[in-house]
This record gives sequence, C-alpha cells and structure tokens, in this order.
Amino acid sequence: MDYHQDRFEDYSLMVYKKEKLIAVLPANASANRVFSHQGLTYGGLLFSDSLKLKDVSTCLKSVLKYFQSNGFEYLQLKQLPAIYSPIPNDELQYLMFVLDAKLLGRETFSVLKLDNKPKLSKDRVAGKKRAIKQNLVVKEEKDLAAFWNNILIPNLAEKHQAKPVHSLEEITYLKTKFPNNIRQFNVYQEDILVAGTIIFETKQVAHSQYISANEDKNLIGSLDFLHIHLIEKVFKDKMYFDFGTSNKNQGRNINAGLQYWKEGFGARTITQDFYEIDLRNANKLDAVFI
Repeated sequence: MDYHQDRFEDYSLMVYKKEKLIAVLPANASANRVFSHQGLTYGGLLFSDSLKLKDVSTCLKSVLKYFQSNGFEYLQLKQLPAIYSPIPNDELQYLMFVLDAKLLGRETFSVLKLDNKPKLSKDRVAGKKRAIKQNLVVKEEKDLAAFWNNILIPNLAEKHQAKPVHSLEEITYLKTKFPNNIRQFNVYQEDILVAGTIIFETKQVAHSQYISANEDKNLIGSLDFLHIHLIEKVFKDKMYFDFGTSNKNQGRNINAGLQYWKEGFGARTITQDFYEIDLRNANKLDAVFI
C-alpha cells in the first residue's frame, strides 16, 4: 500500500496470539471512523485459516475494543468476496449480524466458474468470429505504457471524464513488486494496439481490470476475442475468472450494457458487502457462544 500512503492516515493492525500473527486488518482513519482500507478494492479482517468461528469472534472483538480505546466510534468494514478465500469464510458475515452492523452498500461482481461455465452467448461468439477475420492477435506485454497512454487514459477521459485509479507510475511500481500477479494482455491488429486489459492473478482467481479498447471494438470484436482467449487458454486452470463490478451509486445501480457483455461469457453474480459497526456494540460478541 506504500504507493498511495500520502492519501491516507494509516491505521492498519496486526493481531497476535501468544506472539504468533493470526490476523491483519489493512485500515485507515478519518475523523471518528476507521475504514477497512479505502485504498484497497478488497479487504476486511484477514485471518489465518486455522482460526475457527469462536477465534474469529474473539479476534474481531479485540480489534473493535482497540479502536474504541483510541477514541474512534465506528469501523466501516468491507467483506472479502468468497471467491478470494481458499476455504469457506462467512464468519464475519455472521458476526456483522450479531453486532447489528449497518449495511452501507452491496456491490455485485460478474464471475465465471471455469469448471462449470455456461455457453458463450451468440453475441460473444460473433465477436470472436469478427476478430479472427480481422487477424487479431493477443500478446502478453511487460510494458504497460502503450496500453495506459494510448487506449485506457483517452477512453476514460472521453467516456467518463475520469482517470484510471492507478497512474501509470503507480501500476508499474506495483507490477515490479508482484510481477507474477499483475499481467498485461494487449490485442493487436497488424501490429497496431487496439485493446487490452490488466489481470490481477491469485491462486484461485484471474481478475480482469481496466478493460479498454479503441472505438472499433464492436466492429472488430477485440474485447470478446481477448477475454475468450484468456478464459479458454491462459487461465483455464483457475477456479474463477472475475470481470469485476458494473456498479454505480454504492451498488444501487448497474451499467446494463456492461453487465450484459460480461454475462455473455457466462459470468454470474456474487456480492461484496460494506458494513458500519458501532464500536459500542463490541460486547455483543460475548453472548454468541452459550
């Protein structure tokens, strides 16, 4: 998280049991609230897979009491989507209920389960056929600059009057730290860059982010071709392919066109919840186990 440390007041915690690290909470603080780190897409209280429900409850209470003793009143906690955990991980979901935590938002993610994926839609198949006729080629690249400067930044500026969350310098820095987990895939037509995406890869999941193409994407099927290639060849042995969210307005609205495109690959919906915990409720965890 060092690359954007100047934007946040860090309040991350490490939780120990008898000098053994058992959990971490990436977090930042603002006014009377602590946030499950606002600079991270995923997060929450991350704990050892050896911890059972009672241990997680004790761990969470310790965290809440620590924040309360340091003058905070609320903790806003984001849940880790289930596909990113190698084992069942709904302990925190249950404990949010016990704590009477307030549900602030719920975002959807379009996810493809690769060992049981539905058929491609007719539109996605047609896009692939157009791409083949146009002699498109997919290449993995180490350098991110061409995609960032020639495709991504102009697209976001024109369509959304926005900039990428990561600057080129930041994403390049991250890639140097995690060269096997952050991978750039570009699409070329006669050696001209026409589309691309960056993949964040974990043991179980390939997550496609910053999906972008030039104005001919529908005509030549570049993004369809790219993602079919990634799903069927590059990441076919993963458990999940994650297209990310299509949400706006804290999950209350969905970009219908983007959702339709993702579901055309067979992706279906999972959710990520965002909660606010009143730290005065920490003692409610004492009554869970009777």
